[in-house]
Amino acid sequence: MNEENIDGMNGCSKVRTGTQNEAALLALMEKTGYNMVQENGQRKFGGPPPDWEGPPPPRGCEVFVGKIPRDMYEDELVPVFERAGKIYEFRLMMEFSGENRGYAFVMYTTKEEAQLAIRILNNYEIRPGKFIGVCVSLDNCRLFIGAIPKEKKKEEILDEMKKVTEGVVDVIVYPSATDKTKNRGFAFVEYESHRAAAMARRKLIPGTFQLWGHTIQVDWADPEKEVDEETMQRVKVLYVRNLMISTTEETIKAEFNKFKPGTVERVKKLRDYAFVHFFNREDAVAAMSVMSGKCIDGASIEVTLAKPVNKENTWRQHLNGQISPNSENLIVFANKEESHPKTLGKPPTLPTRLNGQHSPSPPEVERCTYPFFPGTKLTPISMYSLKSNHFNSAVMHLDYYCNKNNWAPPEYYLYSTTSQDGKVLLVYKIIIPAVANGSQSYFMPDKLCTTLEDAKELAPFSPYQFVSFFNAAIDFSW
Repeated sequence: MNEENIDGMNGCSKVRTGTQNEAALLALMEKTGYNMVQENGQRKFGGPPPDWEGPPPPRGCEVFVGKIPRDMYEDELVPVFERAGKIYEFRLMMEFSGENRGYAFVMYTTKEEAQLAIRILNNYEIRPGKFIGVCVSLDNCRLFIGAIPKEKKKEEILDEMKKVTEGVVDVIVYPSATDKTKNRGFAFVEYESHRAAAMARRKLIPGTFQLWGHTIQVDWADPEKEVDEETMQRVKVLYVRNLMISTTEETIKAEFNKFKPGTVERVKKLRDYAFVHFFNREDAVAAMSVMSGKCIDGASIEVTLAKPVNKENTWRQHLNGQISPNSENLIVFANKEESHPKTLGKPPTLPTRLNGQHSPSPPEVERCTYPFFPGTKLTPISMYSLKSNHFNSAVMHLDYYCNKNNWAPPEYYLYSTTSQDGKVLLVYKIIIPAVANGSQSYFMPDKLCTTLEDAKELAPFSPYQFVSFFNAAIDFSW
């Protein structure tokens, strides 16, 4: 270690308590030959290790470690994580006081070692009664950019993003489901590193940055979910993108059966994409090679192997028990680059019990008021630059979701009837224009209300189910 790093470590060792001390760290470094550097709130052990040649390990080799006791340090942690394989770099997050922050990142030299660490060390009892959590760490290099003019082409978006941010590698743009000459109003921008993406995100703060005169929306794209190679080798379902809305499942099945009749088991189409199930993997792989780039009903399609997802866990995570699974085809497979911006997460929920109908538990939202002092600086923003958990109203949630999906606002139609005791009962019917021609032409709750406010809040519950189901079916990998 150089002198400044020793001084930094000395400063921490003077104030921290417990078993960790400077002598233990120096002994660990002497034993392993690894260097140790403290900077920017973290202490890096290795990176690279002694005698390392070549580039750093690829993505997928790092794990995140949480619930670390605050008085535990590298001399105790490194030997535990070495059980899974050779450590390239161990990064322990540090407080100014000298305690750790309770979490760390461990990069191994191979993906197999990282996966082994997750299997053997997740929920590992590192001290009596203290269990650590270990999961994959995703080095996100991709941003979601929303509110892009729909007439802009990929090349224009790529050039513009390179002008305003550094480290741009690629831009992913999807054509509109209804007009293939236009984009969907958003794009994914891939950067050369997580740091480059983070710097770009900081620069493109929503409400302060414009492209082509439009205030854009910026957020992290949900990281691609990793699927191990062994699982992918068993996949016999193809994901077909960029279809015409009017193209039928029968047409898709017929086109994919052309190269070898009788090989397609079934097809499930949702809007402008579909999942094509084959009887065996060999035919699926052959069809992928033959059909990618082919035209069906005038649209040039893209074909990849579908990525399997954990059906039970994903259903629970995205739908939170709101809908009974009635079509396994919608959720068994998902692809990494589908049309919707980010995983919208759990369906929004009504905050109260309406007319005897229990809503699920609402998200944990801080609902407080704060004093407004004279001279407080205010910045104009769009409500659509906020996160969904900033809204407590069911009506606002649905409006937010439609905007996120680049759909027209929902349309509300009020109806009434009279109860047996003479009360006027109210109910709203909702139409979402973007899906009005699909399987769901309108939505209406199964409860009647005595007040207009309750009827308006209850009405979006059914569309929540549809929107959440729709997003869950296509959005697992972002």
